[in-house]
Amino acid sequence: MKKILYLLTLTCYIGFSQQTVDLENSSVKWTGNQISGKSHFGTLSFESANLNFTNNEFNGGEFIVDMSSMSVDDLTGKGKKSLEGHLMSDDFFSVDKFKTSKLELRKVGKAGPSQYNATGSLTIKGETHAANVNFTFNRENNTMTAKLVFDRSKYNVRYGSGSFFENLGDRLILDDIELEVTIKMM
Repeated sequence: MKKILYLLTLTCYIGFSQQTVDLENSSVKWTGNQISGKSHFGTLSFESANLNFTNNEFNGGEFIVDMSSMSVDDLTGKGKKSLEGHLMSDDFFSVDKFKTSKLELRKVGKAGPSQYNATGSLTIKGETHAANVNFTFNRENNTMTAKLVFDRSKYNVRYGSGSFFENLGDRLILDDIELEVTIKMM
């Protein structure tokens, strides 16, 4: 009986694994756009990230982003500091109240030799919307990349949103936020 349990445990260990993520060299680049064509971009850091594999095939994961790491990378000086503070305020992401955001992959399927289609549940400002983001992960050696878009209005991120306010003119900020995710595995 002990031998059978040992073999089952070993089989599970070999078949199913969790890949260690290099958090220091992994990141999320965000881009927000105004109706006028003006945009801002920056980065966020992961607090934790887990990638799940079965027989070397990617099949799931969970990613927690440290919202206090938000930086604005297209500005410098006072403008940079001002926009970072505004994005962290209650007008946008309420970082004092909601220190993290989370993406939990609900479904992952192979789309090509090194591509995986994924569906995930995103939690921002304490609000979770199940299976509301769809995107493709690309794998090259020990790096996974993905581009995805989420609608900030679904997470009560209201400032400058046409979903909540009228007559904003060229000050309207589009609800779709673009994310480019790079995950380095150890």
